[in-house]
Amino acid sequence: MAGAFKETKFPADAPASTKAVGWIDDRFPLSKLWNDQWGKYYAPKNFNFWYIFGSLAMLVLVLQIVTGIFLTMHYKPDAGLAFGSVEYIMREVPWGWLVRYMHSTGASSFFIIVYLHMTRGLLYGSYRKPRELIWLFGFAIFLCLMAEAFFGYLLPWGQMSYWGAQVIVNLFGAIPLIGPDLSLWIRGDYVVSDATLNRFFAFHVIAIPLVLLGLVAAHLIALHEIGSSNPDGIEVKENLGADGHPVDSIPSHPYYTVHDLFGVSVFLLIFSTVVFFAPEMGGYFLEYNNFIPADSLKTPPHIAPTWYFTPFYSVLRATTSDFLNVVIVAVAAYVVFVWLKSRLSFKTKVVIAAIALLCIIGMLPGMLDAKFWGVVLFGSSVVILAFMPWLDHSKVKSIRYRPDWHKYVYAVFFASFVILGYLGTQMPTPGYTILSQVCTLLYFSFFLLMPWWSSWGTFKPVPTRVTYHGH
Repeated sequence: MAGAFKETKFPADAPASTKAVGWIDDRFPLSKLWNDQWGKYYAPKNFNFWYIFGSLAMLVLVLQIVTGIFLTMHYKPDAGLAFGSVEYIMREVPWGWLVRYMHSTGASSFFIIVYLHMTRGLLYGSYRKPRELIWLFGFAIFLCLMAEAFFGYLLPWGQMSYWGAQVIVNLFGAIPLIGPDLSLWIRGDYVVSDATLNRFFAFHVIAIPLVLLGLVAAHLIALHEIGSSNPDGIEVKENLGADGHPVDSIPSHPYYTVHDLFGVSVFLLIFSTVVFFAPEMGGYFLEYNNFIPADSLKTPPHIAPTWYFTPFYSVLRATTSDFLNVVIVAVAAYVVFVWLKSRLSFKTKVVIAAIALLCIIGMLPGMLDAKFWGVVLFGSSVVILAFMPWLDHSKVKSIRYRPDWHKYVYAVFFASFVILGYLGTQMPTPGYTILSQVCTLLYFSFFLLMPWWSSWGTFKPVPTRVTYHGH
């Protein structure tokens, strides 16, 4: 009968493990999944250390899920009990302090790894055609991580957790018409309270992780369908050997298995050092104010989000009423530049000019206040990353073959991002505010001017085969 079940036959002396795997393969494509996703997945042979952060991100994701499960066994999502339950985990639960520190250090490690992973994508053009969807899945993962970290940050119910959530949620109130109701809906109350803690706990433990796991799966499936990029920006699938595999690729297992295991070993050494000797990392990983129970009647002198949010928080804080005058001039100049230098259609230019005009009118005195535009720039500084595949008009993908002065453009961008991150952890002063405004302009200029500067200069010839030097 067609479609009848046929079980794989093995020799009588075959190892028990082989028979077990064969029994599973007859009922579930275990070996096929392993071979497609890693075992026989061919990757470019010239990967360098920049390509290790994807596997490290997977490791930390598993670490966060496992430690999070153990923490929820003793944590109580109740405004009157939350802080005490965290202290109970730290002091009374066997090895609870280790699990909690692994989870808190893992959160910061996750963002460090993801930022480095995104840096590799920027340097080697991993977002360029045909990998636009891979980049968009990765961007969605980044948004989920930000949401997961934000919701989880309130759970210790410390002073900084409480007031940080209060400030961030209040930002949504700056949105015209729906802002106040939206803030109320997010909090579940008129102030951050037990209702807020319960819904944040539900999002942090159930909702966001489910979405995150789905996006990670989509990211990996899309990656292995198209193929990995490489430092040279060459499509290795365009040069196949007699065996049907790219001549410049090697099987991920065992070659990159060993490569990644070495990276994992180095990471775990650094991670363990932080967990055991400096889990607070000078107040950057765990703020000292968060070891004080939340008090709705006592505001900390300086409220700031965790370090991985501070670059974008600095953009928000830099948006003052005086700075809006500079933004108005910058927007007008950008529209003129687009009309004179862009090859866009006349209709598209008109749409851009109309949107810019509406923004300029909204920034005029007496119209929408600076807080609203701060939220707009705050959100735009994150969302603009998603448009990288369409902003970069370079003739080559990798920075290796771009004009040398492009490296300085990237250096200025990375420096601006780091400075914004540092300023977000500091008390605002007039000098710091001006510096953050300059860095904000540099940050947005990198992206908005990319269609032009990315195509200028003398590009180096790209080789037909990947450049590889054996170790």
